[in-house]
Amino acid sequence: MRGRIGRGDWDFGPGKGYGMSVSVERKRAIVEAFRKHEGDTGSPEVQIALLTERINDLTEHFKVHSKDHHSRRGLLKMIGTRRSLLEYLKGKDRERYRAIISRLGIRR
Repeated sequence: MRGRIGRGDWDFGPGKGYGMSVSVERKRAIVEAFRKHEGDTGSPEVQIALLTERINDLTEHFKVHSKDHHSRRGLLKMIGTRRSLLEYLKGKDRERYRAIISRLGIRR
């Protein structure tokens, strides 16, 4: 079996600390903190907060893995999505925009 890379004894399952996604508990806490009403999971504030959490996690990841260009592309896509949501919110309701910017500490 030349040229084949084996999987070895690695365990990358959920809860193992290897994933770059936000844990279920952390995601639930973010949704609770930024939701507008009961059952709100899709408002721009919630989406921006979740994206900011993932962006911050990836930023920490790049401090260790500076040559991980595949993940960098994902980071840039997330930043673009967050920017679009922020622009939408800025046009829709400037007070909500200012509130989310100050709560998350995003410099814009």
